[in-house]
Amino acid sequence: MNELIQLSPEVAAAREQGRAVVALESTIIAHGMPWPQNLETAREVEDVIRAEGAVPATIAVIGGRIRVGLTNEELQQLAQSPDAMKLSRRDLPFAIATGRLGATTVAATMICAHLAGIEVFVTGGIGGVHRGGAESFDISADLQELARTPVAVVCAGAKSILDLGLTLEYLETHGVPVLSVGQDNFAAFFTPDSGLKADFRMDAADEQARFIRAKWALGLSGGVVVSNPVPAAQAMPREEIDAITAQALAEADAQGIAGKAITPFLLARIKALTGGRSLATNIVLVKHNAVVGARLARALQDRG
Repeated sequence: MNELIQLSPEVAAAREQGRAVVALESTIIAHGMPWPQNLETAREVEDVIRAEGAVPATIAVIGGRIRVGLTNEELQQLAQSPDAMKLSRRDLPFAIATGRLGATTVAATMICAHLAGIEVFVTGGIGGVHRGGAESFDISADLQELARTPVAVVCAGAKSILDLGLTLEYLETHGVPVLSVGQDNFAAFFTPDSGLKADFRMDAADEQARFIRAKWALGLSGGVVVSNPVPAAQAMPREEIDAITAQALAEADAQGIAGKAITPFLLARIKALTGGRSLATNIVLVKHNAVVGARLARALQDRG
């Protein structure tokens, strides 16, 4: 094991026993949700994964090392720290070298999960091509990571604040397959259906695992997106969330907010503009993804 990586006792035991492990990001704790829902959700998502027979491994950088699996105290530290860095690929070496507290994004979590030998990662929604990206080139590093790092990412599609059509085009160009669960179309985070088709529909965990094993056995590099729509009963109406997103984007533009700061700003504004309903939907979809991710991790483990 890389000397920069430290596995928790629970994760280390799971690896030794050949049990399924599911990676979880920490940016959703430090930057994606407000206190105390961020800590409550982190703990609940871990419990969902355990209930499905897998072991959760929340990832962060603490004390100059990549920590794979966190204690309750470390989760609380991330949830309450105003100084936690938001870490993508370019930021990991800095946080490790300087000993800064860092919360991992989708891209950084994929890197760390792969280093730790973990094949499945559960998140809320992946990053993508931002609206206006054709001119600004504002494209999340998550997409390039999916093209290069062999980890399956279970998500509720891409965040609806993005240009979902261009996001899917980018993934297609880089050969990243998008599997959809329970429907033919790609999910849109707060709403189940983006109106855009995914590449393949695969509802069962064993079916998904066969596909992923075949991809990697062929020597095809990179990850797989598993798009799992938010349950319809807890989803937000597409027209409503589109209008609110447009308003939040206009406010961000007026205030000059861009780069890695834009997603936390938009999620916070959408929460305010929906009276907190978007946060409730976010929590539901992450837990729903945890169920699908744990089952996929077990299916992949069964296939060796």
